[in-house]
Amino acid sequence: MIKFHKVSKAYPKGVLALRDVSFHVGKGEFAFLTGHSGAGKSTALRLIYAEELPTEGEVRISGFRTAKLSRREIPKLRRRLGIVFQNFRLLEDRTAEENVAFALEVTGARRAIIDPKVTRVLTQVGLAGKARSFPGELSGGEQQRVAIARALVNDPFVLLADEPTGNLDERATRGVVQLLRDINANGTAVVMATHDLEIVRHLPYRSIELQDGALVYDSAVDEPQAGALP
Repeated sequence: MIKFHKVSKAYPKGVLALRDVSFHVGKGEFAFLTGHSGAGKSTALRLIYAEELPTEGEVRISGFRTAKLSRREIPKLRRRLGIVFQNFRLLEDRTAEENVAFALEVTGARRAIIDPKVTRVLTQVGLAGKARSFPGELSGGEQQRVAIARALVNDPFVLLADEPTGNLDERATRGVVQLLRDINANGTAVVMATHDLEIVRHLPYRSIELQDGALVYDSAVDEPQAGALP
């Protein structure tokens, strides 16, 4: 579903953000993308939603080849992805339900479709009672839940989360991670970039580690499977 094949990404002045990275994330999988700050995690996510293009190699997402996408096709790809950021990126002058609805309005969806979808996803993230609250009236954890609801409202096949707990306290972090687990259990693939190894260590999901732009560890490849011969 998501495939990186020998992907490198260079920026001006010779900065190499990714170097010869290859991995595959399958349908319905939950994968952590780990590494220190500057390791290349955010760059990898930007390549998936076509904010950036690879300098070398190929990125494929469910039939799309990002290097061959026309400007018209990029919005089509992004509507099939849910994207969540560390700093929430909510519109401060809109309520929770209006923030979520905006993701549908830009696609030209009709109000008869928008309203029930918004109600559904706000209920899913546990914020039906805060639908008319503005971001400034919500806690950090609640704001991130609104952002997750917005990412879910187009029924994406994969949710990309870039350090979604980076601005949250421990309690809110646990709540957001559990919400992502629930979303994955319902069939949506999740790729979560994080440098918080405590989260990674305590959950039974795949870990893909980047270091200075190179892939240095992939638990799906580097760890023996249960029952495998030594």
